[in-house]
Amino acid sequence: MAKSRAADSGPADLEDAVEALKALANPTRLQIMNWLQDPHREFAQWEPIADRDEFGVCVSHLQAKSGLAQSTVSSYMATLERAGLVRSTRIGKWTHYKRDDDTVARLTELLRSKQ
Repeated sequence: MAKSRAADSGPADLEDAVEALKALANPTRLQIMNWLQDPHREFAQWEPIADRDEFGVCVSHLQAKSGLAQSTVSSYMATLERAGLVRSTRIGKWTHYKRDDDTVARLTELLRSKQ
């Protein structure tokens, strides 16, 4: 549910929902989204590089928690970002990812509706 079409109604919402669901179909990407729901708890063992409430979690912390290669985590995060499920912010040499709860809520609502 990309932000550029989030305010639209009709087929674009359904197309965006399909893209978001495809992104979430991967178990690791789904797990990352769950972790990002409560980053303070899930990433407590790592000292934040930036404010987690504002900027989210550093990709290096996602990589450490998942045990995956940095390139794999970056690819997964790019997929989630294209689907509009996370936002990225570059701080120095680090990229941080924050779950877009508005988009997740719209997706949830769309799935609950009787369309």
